[in-house]
Amino acid sequence: MRAVPLKLHLIPTLAAALLMSDAATAQTLTGWARMPAASFADGPTSGQFAAPNPYGSNLPPYLNRQPVQGFSGVLPGPRKNVFRFLVDNGFGGQGNSADSVLRAYSVQVNWRGVRGGAGTVAPADWLSGGTRPAFDLHTRLQLNDARRQLTLPIQADHANYYNNPANPAVDPAIRAGRLLTGADFDVESLRQDRWGNYWFGDEFGPYLVKTNAQGTVLRSEIALPGVYAPQHKDVAAGRAAANLPGSGGFEGMAINKSGTRLYTLLERGVSGDPDKTLRIDEFDIASERYTGRRFFYPLEAAGTNIGDMVAVDDKRFVVLERNGGTATTPALAPFKKVYLIDLEDVAAGGVARKTELVDLMKLADPHDLNGDGSALFTLPYVTIENVLVLDPRTLLVVNDNNFPYGGGRALASDDTEFLRIRLPVSLVADGHDDDKDED
Repeated sequence: MRAVPLKLHLIPTLAAALLMSDAATAQTLTGWARMPAASFADGPTSGQFAAPNPYGSNLPPYLNRQPVQGFSGVLPGPRKNVFRFLVDNGFGGQGNSADSVLRAYSVQVNWRGVRGGAGTVAPADWLSGGTRPAFDLHTRLQLNDARRQLTLPIQADHANYYNNPANPAVDPAIRAGRLLTGADFDVESLRQDRWGNYWFGDEFGPYLVKTNAQGTVLRSEIALPGVYAPQHKDVAAGRAAANLPGSGGFEGMAINKSGTRLYTLLERGVSGDPDKTLRIDEFDIASERYTGRRFFYPLEAAGTNIGDMVAVDDKRFVVLERNGGTATTPALAPFKKVYLIDLEDVAAGGVARKTELVDLMKLADPHDLNGDGSALFTLPYVTIENVLVLDPRTLLVVNDNNFPYGGGRALASDDTEFLRIRLPVSLVADGHDDDKDED
């Protein structure tokens, strides 16, 4: 299930093929699974600063529990149909997520496919991928600053959350392990380099955070030169003015097939940049420095944000693009699409070429895998933040459910849905097709 490279100069050919296939309906749902909103791992207690769920269920706080929700990045796991998912900062903001520890979880997807199946997910061992009885320490990576590399103050440095004596005491496990929390970083993207180290893309700086294979930070946070979100340490110290909106940092980040470069994609535009464009910056992994090469991702007229980015070779990437519309927002039609972008022969400072791959609001579902009685599948969630290339004809797409909130399909907490999508044409120029639709 490793990413499969596209061949050079494929985009024009692929675009023509998609047009001939009626791309709006030709993509087919071949696998579906659901994780209920109320899925938890062991503690510490979380949600002490989160607002109540307006729909009246799954009310915080969660005593000695952490939600296994808010998936915002995905990597292949050690076995077929096992994936590693990054959980974002917790409850949506820096001011309400100090007791949400930053973790990634391993899950096994039991697809409901064309031949039936369960349509469920189960905890999986982080290292082996074997099924576990519960989400526990064997199923996760836990971010920590045990080596004291960060220059930012973190919750583990305080006696009370947010360094406020009126707040509850910081959980002893957070302090003892110097665990990172959603008030320290808002991690939204995850990649692993050839040495086994993990790179996390954060929205608060925006920063890059490098850890070892155990989740321990290896160096101080790495800022993107000249870009400052409101939570950036230089903004807080009065050394810089914010030029990026809050929650506008590294929502997408890809590692090229050669394993030499990271490509970071901002969720929001930087002040002064061309309208409706987002920065893609190139980062050299060996030197741990930005190269200075920058490109721009062009948003569609209906698009307001990106959700994820994954490489298919050294110059081509798959990107999720969306707006805030859902099935419960009649004034705003949901826009949720997947695009292929190409940087081949694009000069630094140029705009990426772009081709639509999938309309997530118009997926063919001839076997009605989600059981809603319709042969047309839609994914109308606010945030859809996980995409992975499984083979030349198949993508994995998963939503971030923003637990405990929701409103995607109904006025209730959203579930997490896992989609396996078959493309109408192969992403490989020779047409080789490895997808056997095995459940």
